Amino acid sequence: MALTKKEQEFVDKLGKRIVELRKEANMKQIELATRINIEDSALRRIESGRTNPTVKTLLEIAAGLDIDIRELFNF
Repeated sequence: MALTKKEQEFVDKLGKRIVELRKEANMKQIELATRINIEDSALRRIESGRTNPTVKTLLEIAAGLDIDIRELFNF
């Protein structure tokens, strides 16, 4: 099912925020992907807003970045 425009905007902002936090942590995509045990292509899709990550994946990303999950939504 396709996302609404508002939902897609949210997913885009979330992806950009993940990129921002990953770069602040001086981490490459492959490093974060390896740390949270997902394919780097899956992380690229999340960061580019092409996929809507599950809550479980967001929890793993937050843990991989060593941040509270709420930080992901600080945009």
